[in-house]
Amino acid sequence: MPHNPLVNPNKLLVVFTSLPDMESAKSLARALVESRMAACVQLIDGVQSVYRWDDKVCEEHEVLLSAKTTGTKWLEISQFIQDHHPYDLPEILAFSPEQYAAQYGEWVQAEVN
Repeated sequence: MPHNPLVNPNKLLVVFTSLPDMESAKSLARALVESRMAACVQLIDGVQSVYRWDDKVCEEHEVLLSAKTTGTKWLEISQFIQDHHPYDLPEILAFSPEQYAAQYGEWVQAEVN
């Protein structure tokens, strides 16, 4: 994946991807936390996705994964998700919160560094 110069390495990131089932979501979540790419991962079951793939409109039940990390981990975590995701083209999005509790931010940074 190309380097993203817009990511501030000192800011928190929340990285999102969706997976086909809870088993694959838990497996990815555990790997991200165990490898210290993410401090915390939350899984939200019951997401309904509607999208176009191979010129067909598809509807799927998915699990949304959100991983809390820092900008310094963006390249590593996005590549890891790409390499270990069951989809051919996984959604990998990152957002940096404008505001967050200082203690929480310090904890995330300590967990991933």
